[in-house]
Amino acid sequence: MQIALIGYGEVGKILAEDLRRQDLAVTAFDLKLQGEAGEAMREHALLHRVALAESPVDAVRDAQLVISAVTASQALPVAQACAPGLAPGSFFLDFNSASPGAKMRAAEFVNAVGGRYVEGAVMTSIPPYRIQVPLLLGGPDAAALAPKLNAYGFAAKVADARLGVASATKMCRSVMIKGLEAMVIESFTTARHYGVEDAVIASLQETFPGIDWEKQAGYFFQRVIEHGRRRSEEVREVAETVREAGLTPWSASGTAERQAWVAELADEGLFGARGRPGFARSADWRTEADRILKHLAPKEDC
Repeated sequence: MQIALIGYGEVGKILAEDLRRQDLAVTAFDLKLQGEAGEAMREHALLHRVALAESPVDAVRDAQLVISAVTASQALPVAQACAPGLAPGSFFLDFNSASPGAKMRAAEFVNAVGGRYVEGAVMTSIPPYRIQVPLLLGGPDAAALAPKLNAYGFAAKVADARLGVASATKMCRSVMIKGLEAMVIESFTTARHYGVEDAVIASLQETFPGIDWEKQAGYFFQRVIEHGRRRSEEVREVAETVREAGLTPWSASGTAERQAWVAELADEGLFGARGRPGFARSADWRTEADRILKHLAPKEDC
């Protein structure tokens, strides 16, 4: 099977590595290939024998399976950009964290040219699981694609033949998970300012004894520092999902703003140089919280 990856960031590279280990032919395209990040992408592609294309259309032209793994805001534009090059009957697996409505609109572009659109909802962080990350599939062609994916090492199961069900499951989960990340950063950094963090953690431990709050806080701080930009885009899609249900997304919108705020601090170099040893270098959340507090004092209300 010829596979095309649209998006050659963290997720695309992981998928490329695991697919190439099976001697599957992989072609990739990423808008950043022409930018500063392009050199690292080209080095990775050369090492793993991944063919790089000059455009989305060139990448997908001979592929039987296209996997779109870009930022949430680009899910719909990518489907539209790939559509002219899709071969009739080819599968288009949308890996992106987009709202059910966005996935339905993306499906229209793919299905209009004879492609077979399948929504994918990645249900947890990819790096620990790699290609075996739990994956929900949705849409009329999901049942046909699932065994093909699982033959290549994916852990995919069909959520529903209706588009939107898999994405809604992921998005509703993200209201909680991404929201908890933002709340921990906000709560623990504030507690650190007042010197009450030990008391707060002790109280949380008593209420939720199954969670190691010290370890969890360190993980949340690092994930948001390193991936806050991408996560904030995802949560904006989460907010759109809530709107599509008729609710005002107060919690999701606030989460997106907090994630983006931390991402901006990371881009400014507050936590170390992005992409170099030392970035988000501390597993101790207190160290990162102290950096934030030092940055804020006394000029900014967070």
